[in-house]
Amino acid sequence: MIDSHFKDDRFNDECGVFGIFGNPEAANMAYLGLYALQHRGQESAGIVSSDGSRLYSHKGMGIVADVFSEDYIHRLPGSAAIGHVRYSTTGESHIRNAQPFVIEYSRGNIAVAHNGNIVNAQLLRAEFEAYGALFQSSMDTEVIVHLIASCKDRSLLDRITYALRRLKGSYSLLFLTEDTMVAARDPSGFRPLCLGRHKGAWVAASETCAFDLIEAEYVREIEPGEIVVINKDGMASYKPFASQPYTPCVFEFIYFARPDSTIFGANVYNIRKKLGAMLAREHGVRADIVIPVPDSGVPAAIGYAEESGLPFELGLVRNHYVGRTFIEPKDSIRHFGVKIKLNAVKDVIRGRRVVVVDDSVVRGTTSRKIIKMIRSAGAKELHLRISSPPTVCPCFYGIDTPRREELIAAKHTLEEIREFVTSDTLGYLSIEGLYRAVGEDGGRTFCDACFTGNYPVDASSAAGAPQLALFK
Repeated sequence: MIDSHFKDDRFNDECGVFGIFGNPEAANMAYLGLYALQHRGQESAGIVSSDGSRLYSHKGMGIVADVFSEDYIHRLPGSAAIGHVRYSTTGESHIRNAQPFVIEYSRGNIAVAHNGNIVNAQLLRAEFEAYGALFQSSMDTEVIVHLIASCKDRSLLDRITYALRRLKGSYSLLFLTEDTMVAARDPSGFRPLCLGRHKGAWVAASETCAFDLIEAEYVREIEPGEIVVINKDGMASYKPFASQPYTPCVFEFIYFARPDSTIFGANVYNIRKKLGAMLAREHGVRADIVIPVPDSGVPAAIGYAEESGLPFELGLVRNHYVGRTFIEPKDSIRHFGVKIKLNAVKDVIRGRRVVVVDDSVVRGTTSRKIIKMIRSAGAKELHLRISSPPTVCPCFYGIDTPRREELIAAKHTLEEIREFVTSDTLGYLSIEGLYRAVGEDGGRTFCDACFTGNYPVDASSAAGAPQLALFK
């Protein structure tokens, strides 16, 4: 099996959601939308469709292409559909936790797809269980549908509003009933969610790259605290929540979102280039070439190279066809876990002073193996540059992160980290440089808790939740 340190030494993508209302090929469009959002979750995938009278569902473990066949898509009729790709942040990896989650209750059927993390989910769940409620999964998402089902209000909007008022944490949500699709974003706007048009249909997705694939027109972001209701009468927008500070996740810009997406009002690729340029200003060094750790480090490395005047080279090549598991040979192969995904181009590296640009360092184990692999390829000097500040705290709003004690920057000095990864020099982007690169203006702030420990939403209500241990 692949070295677990390499496999897990990354912040894992959270989830992606996609929905469409008013297209006769809704399920097929949702399938394509999820394909574009595959980078946000590879653990499970699912689609729920509606033909106006009932809901149809198919979901499974694995990537979109493995879960869905043409036959399965044909079994999802109707002109409305929502879909979900998942990487678990709350709830174990199991088919029962695959989304969209569907329930039947007194007022009909409803499906929900969720990107985020509800920090008070355990308290809410305990409250329901105390009154005899039964849960089918270990997901925080299931709490939302229990809240909707328990509400006495007649309208779907009122029931959803009631449920969301009880939640603390992050959520970008899509709901589907027999005749209505609803999109909602938490008042802090942690996770991206955007609205588009495909001919006469309305479309919603985590990122705009999903619109590009189906040739939909990007209309706008769904605003923090906004609920958008779409049915046969059209689209209507509601803002039932008190205004809160806008704190979108800055790590979406650094790593999670696809470079071709526009989120939080800016193009991801351009932001990452600016991160690299700012990194070059803060941590320039005499060198011969700049190389990225592919794929996420590529735009920042281009920005670093342009700002520093150094040549950009592809000194590492990534194998994009690695499966989730494989057999490791009995004979020892140095750095096997890294080399199965990355390989050094010796003719590019040999005898040169190399700047290696990556987006983040988590435990440091993968960086150490990459640096040693590049040095073995003949590099004269190795200068590691990270296009984000040191990660010192875990996320509690929908990103799967190690415990604080496992984050190398939380327990070690810059020099200790440099010694561990074996680079000649090491430089992280500063918090100030990060904010200059993302172009903060107009009083907008980001959630930067993973770098500063400043959590915008209180997580103390999550006492007893498994993820609370991350703070220790």
